[in-house]
Amino acid sequence: MTSTVLSIGSNLGDRLTRLQSVLDGLGPAVRAVSAVYETAAWGFEEQGPFLNAVLLADDPDLDGHGWLRRAQELEAAAGRVRGQRWGPRTLDVDLITCHDGADEIISRDEGLTLPHPLAHLRAFVLIPWLDVDPDATLTVAGESRPVQRLLSEIDQSERDGVTRTDLVLDIRTETAAG
Repeated sequence: MTSTVLSIGSNLGDRLTRLQSVLDGLGPAVRAVSAVYETAAWGFEEQGPFLNAVLLADDPDLDGHGWLRRAQELEAAAGRVRGQRWGPRTLDVDLITCHDGADEIISRDEGLTLPHPLAHLRAFVLIPWLDVDPDATLTVAGESRPVQRLLSEIDQSERDGVTRTDLVLDIRTETAAG
């Protein structure tokens, strides 16, 4: 059984619907989803704010590369066009970490880096992640570290910029036929 932590975000169009499309696209593989947060743009800052969430999912048929393909398919279905780095986007689905059973998948392939190399620096990833897994750990520079500790190392102003909303994402457990 492979498990993944996915960070999802959108700052173009109907942001909440775009986030919901990820849960709908993954269906019963989703086992938990965080609250929805609004976050000022990170990187290229002359753009609208993002809605962000983190979800946990399991699928016995996917490995790290399979999860990456699935994430890219969901982005493409939402009209994602890869242009400016850290620019506005309809949907961003990032693989933060993957596990095969109890073992964390470490990848430094040209197309896939796991765990995500910048996740430990991003409050908009760590805060929602702690919603769904308060005991989460992330490997940084070869060392497994508590996400709570990583979050405490991020500048307070960045942490304060991640605001919980009243918006809700719906985990749908029924199948399309059900």
